[in-house]
Amino acid sequence: MRLPLGWWAVVAGLAACSGGGSAAERAAAGSAIAITATPEEIQILWDEAMEAYRRGEFSTTADNLERLVLEFPPGDPRISKAHFYLGESYLGMKDRLQAVREFRRVSDERPNDPLAPVALLRAADAYAELWSRPELDPSYGQTALATYQELLNRYPETEAADRGRVRILALEEWFASKDFKTAMFYLRLKAYDSAILYLKAMVADYPRAEVAPQALEKLVEAYRNLGYEDDVEETCGYMRRFHRDEAETAAACPTTIQES
Repeated sequence: MRLPLGWWAVVAGLAACSGGGSAAERAAAGSAIAITATPEEIQILWDEAMEAYRRGEFSTTADNLERLVLEFPPGDPRISKAHFYLGESYLGMKDRLQAVREFRRVSDERPNDPLAPVALLRAADAYAELWSRPELDPSYGQTALATYQELLNRYPETEAADRGRVRILALEEWFASKDFKTAMFYLRLKAYDSAILYLKAMVADYPRAEVAPQALEKLVEAYRNLGYEDDVEETCGYMRRFHRDEAETAAACPTTIQES
């Protein structure tokens, strides 16, 4: 690909700088670096970057856009787009943390830009991708959740916020699944008190999670093993109220003749 003329000057200047030389040579190198591309050259490189992006050539896109963000004049409306597509390109290359940095350049440095809400959404998506399985360290998942919440707080009426709400529900399912698996580990060890702590927290934090009825059933089981009959009755009452038609409720809390 042909580099814009301004960039040949930059390359030459960097080469001169790296080679040492006299003060006069270094001054000349600095002058070369200061030369910028013409608007026509910038447009050519921009078009090439966008075409590379459409072809899925993310490395080429990133290279071109990294050059462009140094060449754009202040206030150029393409600056935000360049950082946004840099983020998408890094995501395409699985460099998710670098993608986050580019997306945050848009949402934090240009919060009123139309791309800012989507950029914040994509930053959260990148963190979510870094939490690849529920059983792993959830730090990135927690950061993703916090970023989605930031999106809802900053841009509540946007389409990006609507998408963020859906992503939050999916993340909460993963958090619930992680807590449930931890509780099951303690149940297998017959460490009932520890299992109860995780199950109660999971049901309180994620009451609408798919695994909630199973967690309640296991909670009743743990209470029965410890002889906590009052807790059994309280939990069964909750299950009959909020999960009346679930199979787990019938299994954990069978209705007696007197109750019917």
